[in-house]
Amino acid sequence: MTKKKYPDNIVYNYETEKFDANTKAYPTSVGASKFEPIKVDKSDSLKANNYFASRLSELKAEYVKLVEEYNWTSLVYESEYSFQPLLGELYYLYEREDKSLFLSLIEPKQWNQSYVGTFKLLNNGKWELVEK
Repeated sequence: MTKKKYPDNIVYNYETEKFDANTKAYPTSVGASKFEPIKVDKSDSLKANNYFASRLSELKAEYVKLVEEYNWTSLVYESEYSFQPLLGELYYLYEREDKSLFLSLIEPKQWNQSYVGTFKLLNNGKWELVEK
């Protein structure tokens, strides 16, 4: 027995021997709505790239600032001082002729020393550069 051959415009599944036009994920008749492939919008990838680029530059700037804060804090802690610094008070860092550093309570305008900067001790133990 030969299988009946249906015209091309009729959707018939020869394996299941059923008409299955209603189960297809795409239009199967001439009167069906227009079928177009989905256009993929890749502008989101540009947004993501812009976000990551800006975030990276923010992190780089934050890193540079952190390294600078660390260097100033290390410089002050490595300097010579003979008093207990108080939180929030201003202290002045000077350089001697032999290039050694010392921390003082005396302001730069009150004497003639090689002034490096004004610092304030914060509650987290970090020295903040107030004036250079």
